[in-house]
Amino acid sequence: MSRNSNISSTQENYLRRMKHQQYRIKIIQILIFFVFLGLWETAVQLSWIDGFIFSSPSRIWKTFAGMWEDRSIFLHMGITVAETLISFALVVVLGISMAVLLWYNEELSRVLEPYLVVLNSLPKSALAPLLIVWLGANMKSIIVAGISVAVFGTILNLYTGFTELSPDKIKLIYTLRGSRRDVLTKVILPGTIPLQLSVMKVNIGLCLVGVVIGEFIGARQGLGYLIIYGSQVFKLDWVIMSIMLLCMIAMVLYGILNLIEKRCLRRR
Repeated sequence: MSRNSNISSTQENYLRRMKHQQYRIKIIQILIFFVFLGLWETAVQLSWIDGFIFSSPSRIWKTFAGMWEDRSIFLHMGITVAETLISFALVVVLGISMAVLLWYNEELSRVLEPYLVVLNSLPKSALAPLLIVWLGANMKSIIVAGISVAVFGTILNLYTGFTELSPDKIKLIYTLRGSRRDVLTKVILPGTIPLQLSVMKVNIGLCLVGVVIGEFIGARQGLGYLIIYGSQVFKLDWVIMSIMLLCMIAMVLYGILNLIEKRCLRRR
């Protein structure tokens, strides 16, 4: 009885130390952020750096507050987030579907694999101007730009994960007279859920990058448009504010997927 209580108290002490460590890390991270903002503002106020070129936290806040009042910031943020989420959803569907198709047809996978590798390695910024010409300067071309950044890597990663799954489990399904469809639904897809979630966490950032690239070239709304237009008319407060908002959006989207991943893995 005393032994069990000792083990329990040891575990509680360990968990308590881990929680304290997590809190300490978060506090340090927050302090670093605010120290950076303070040094940035101080450097501008003391003319160590040019506020016109580098902006400052106070100027960025005034710009954001002004766009908040006229509601324009909601439009630009909403457009970028919507395009990113649509691109991400299509990447998930296309990536899993193509990976399954390649897994089903080994000959097709051998034919397409070098092309997928080349397309995945191709700088997607080179495709954006062509997409604008082919599809027009609209949301459709921007969504396709977002898809193009992530979809080929998704297919390759998922297909590799499908083929590297434990062969013993697959043999067991066939031994029990299961079909290839049974292998897919009972072994491949459930067994690669951690991989699928990990790939999704990477893809959400890649889709955001692709959307911003598309907005640089063919948009009249969105944070990417604010960045490129602000740099052209030397409204650098718009540029830096948009970059900071993109960082915040990326963190929020990644955090949501990280929570989904943790909940899914706990249920397994």
